[in-house]
Amino acid sequence: MPKLVGFCFIMKYEKPALTYEQQADLLLSRGLIAEKPILIERLKSVNYYRLSGYLHTFRERDANGNALDRYRPGTDFSTVWQRYTFDRQLRLLIMDGIERIEVALKTKITYHFCIKHGAFGYLENKNLPRLTQTKFEEFLEHIRQEVHRSKEDFVEHFFSKYGDSHEDLPLWMVIEVMSFGSLFTLYNGIAENELKTIAKEFDIPLPVLTSWVHTLYSIRNLCAHHCRLWNRELGVKPKIPRVDKYPLWHSPIETPNNRIFIILTIIKYMLFYIAPQSKWYQRFLKLLQNYPDIPL
Repeated sequence: MPKLVGFCFIMKYEKPALTYEQQADLLLSRGLIAEKPILIERLKSVNYYRLSGYLHTFRERDANGNALDRYRPGTDFSTVWQRYTFDRQLRLLIMDGIERIEVALKTKITYHFCIKHGAFGYLENKNLPRLTQTKFEEFLEHIRQEVHRSKEDFVEHFFSKYGDSHEDLPLWMVIEVMSFGSLFTLYNGIAENELKTIAKEFDIPLPVLTSWVHTLYSIRNLCAHHCRLWNRELGVKPKIPRVDKYPLWHSPIETPNNRIFIILTIIKYMLFYIAPQSKWYQRFLKLLQNYPDIPL
């Protein structure tokens, strides 16, 4: 029985662990069409719980729209598996686009910041005025840990040659071992008037760029943990440029900011300024062509 604590019922999770055979039997009993040996082999390589995210849209619903523990008639595992493999390739493609953007942002931030504040300017809180003293100290501690963990040859070379005089790397070196999370903190610490120079290079307002960086950071984390992107609603929603100044973002359709469509659009837009020769967009279209049955 559930236990009442305050105004909430606290329930104990009592679902047992199932063998691969039992997992397959459970799926088959709920109406999934599949050859059991093939289903078991898939379950050995892809966790049952991961696959359930792709099965969810096939579940029947009651009169109130609640999902039932059975699948719609005709639900074939090959269709479910196709959506899984499509999503995996979509995730790799998005990661590739975000990587290009991350490298470009690191380059632009390093260039403009070091020209103004010098190679070691990031070590002074006054040059990152939007970080509190506590946040600034946490930032420095974190990137020093990233440098310490790094196995890059240039890190060892710098400290062997300049270690007597410097305890920290110049920004153009430390940026190369900096995680996207640390980059995001650095970005959020730089004065807004300095960041506007970078936003102008992408021909967008700074608030829009900032929201895009935040969203791409969250999507990159999802990709790094192999999370589902297909049919996902975004937790961190980016800003859409204003219709009066950026009409192409609103025509021929209003660009929604809550689905992967906006992530693909942001990547395509930013790569136009970073690498106009990029074939990323064509690779995405090719992916759609390879999976014509995927609901868009």
